[in-house]
Amino acid sequence: MAGLLAVRVQPGAATDAIVGWQGQALRVRVSAPAREGRANAAVARLLAAALGVPPSTVELARGAAGRDKLFRLRTLDTADARARLGGPGAPPAPGRAPR
Repeated sequence: MAGLLAVRVQPGAATDAIVGWQGQALRVRVSAPAREGRANAAVARLLAAALGVPPSTVELARGAAGRDKLFRLRTLDTADARARLGGPGAPPAPGRAPR
């Protein structure tokens, strides 16, 4: 049950944060620099915390040197990840009318 999550990363930001969705990609900012894999590791930790999964279950699958990355989620499928993050294609939150 592995899922893939497209992520667009802004390294060197003031704080680590999930910004929101840009099309099908999740936009994130991390304070770590884009050197020696530091930003990639920071994104993996941020995703794990936001998804409520162990950091060891989030791994970079593609895009190590670019802003556009693909992360593999070993314990969640893509639909579950989007639902937890409130992404496109996710079911509406309980008590909210669909748009």
